[in-house]
Amino acid sequence: MRSNLKLVISNPYNKIEEKHFFEKNELKIILDLYAKMVSEGSWKDYGLSISSKRVSFSVFRNATENAIYKICKNFKPKNKNLKYLITDTTGKILKNSYDLKILLKNTSWKKLQK
Repeated sequence: MRSNLKLVISNPYNKIEEKHFFEKNELKIILDLYAKMVSEGSWKDYGLSISSKRVSFSVFRNATENAIYKICKNFKPKNKNLKYLITDTTGKILKNSYDLKILLKNTSWKKLQK
């Protein structure tokens, strides 16, 4: 009995879609920070927004309020330092970096609060 199966190892005609989300290690860094801030009582809730240009992790003090911060990842930044951002409720960039771990480690969250 013959089988008509083909194994395609490399297909240049099939374009692979880009990932439009945080990678596993990035999400772990963010969720570790989130857990720490929840245990301190500073943050209460979070939300995710996904678009073709950026993904954002929004942080809330209360579920009924607007986000106090957004930790964003730009997929095609104009400058390498604009890959990861921390923005406020109005979208103003508070801090930015090319490395998420460095950005979150070097941020004093209590000083950012108004």
